[in-house]
Amino acid sequence: MSEKLPSDCSGFVLLADFIPQIVQEIRYYSTYNFVGDRIDGYEEPCALLTKEAARALKSASNELIVQGYRLKIYDAYRPVSAVTQFTLWGIEDQDIRMKPYFYPDLEKQDLFKLGYIAKRSSHSRGSTVDLTLLDMTSGREIDMGSPFDLFSEKSHPDYRGITAEQYDNRMMLQKVMVRNGFEPLDCEWWHFTLKDEPYPDTYFEFPVSSSYLLRK
Repeated sequence: MSEKLPSDCSGFVLLADFIPQIVQEIRYYSTYNFVGDRIDGYEEPCALLTKEAARALKSASNELIVQGYRLKIYDAYRPVSAVTQFTLWGIEDQDIRMKPYFYPDLEKQDLFKLGYIAKRSSHSRGSTVDLTLLDMTSGREIDMGSPFDLFSEKSHPDYRGITAEQYDNRMMLQKVMVRNGFEPLDCEWWHFTLKDEPYPDTYFEFPVSSSYLLRK
């Protein structure tokens, strides 16, 4: 296990400061997510990452900017308290109000079995990011064939029941991220973890908050 305390955020950076070109839509700070409420631990709509992951992501961002794209971040570091809320929601909570939007073809309990929600999330180790691409000309997200956090086979990176352009868009994002040191997830086209993450055995518990980060 890592010797770092779970609340020690000294190895993290505020992603917007490190990569000013990114766009952020931190879904778990909002109520538009699969739970339908703001998630525990998300005190500000900002993305935090370990310094190592942020450095690799900056290289990916620079490469994509040359091609006419900007990164849009949906989630990055996720506190353990947020993952606990997801787990309790999945096991105990009968609320399915967001089912039509995020898991229309699945039951809540299946989300864990199929790998869409983890009881211990790589996001809590600080080097995982959920993202997509914005076209710098139109200012719009490029079409990936399914939206962020749609828990469905349609969101698997290698799913072929989409158009050739949508599949090519997924592969373009994946190739750039892999080339810059990240590993993809087989069931979510938007999810990437730094291959050589600095805290592979540590699950952190401090808030998603720029002010907390600056206090440390």
